[in-house]
Formats: sequence, structure tokens, C-alpha cells
Amino acid sequence: MEEEQWGRRIRAFRKLKGYTQESLARKLGVSVSVIGEVERGNRKPSDELLHLIALTLNISVNELLPERIN
Repeated sequence: MEEEQWGRRIRAFRKLKGYTQESLARKLGVSVSVIGEVERGNRKPSDELLHLIALTLNISVNELLPERIN
């Protein structure tokens, strides 16, 4: 499931950059539950949210892209 891959990658980068779910949510202006749902794969992040996450974590959106299996 693609949503789970988004979530795993976002969680990994969030932890790598030293953010908690709460601190990232606060920085992005969203609720902690939104971050939790995205990281668990229950919600696909919008394009706008992806760009904000990438900007906040100082990475490119491409680094968050789920790996494609051909």
C-alpha cells in the first residue's frame, strides 16, 4: 500500500531530523493526529502537506517518494 510507504519514509526522516510527531505537527500547523495517520498509512498526505514536510525537514519531496516496484 502506497500510503504505508509514505508514512514509513516520513517517520524515518522525522526521527532522523530530531522531531517528535508533536513538534513536527506544531511546525506544520496541523494536528498531531494528522501526522500519526499519515505515518501509520491511514491517510495519504496532500501535495501541499508533502511540500511543507519536505521543507521543514530540509529534504526534497523526491526523498519522500515511495519506492516503486516494477
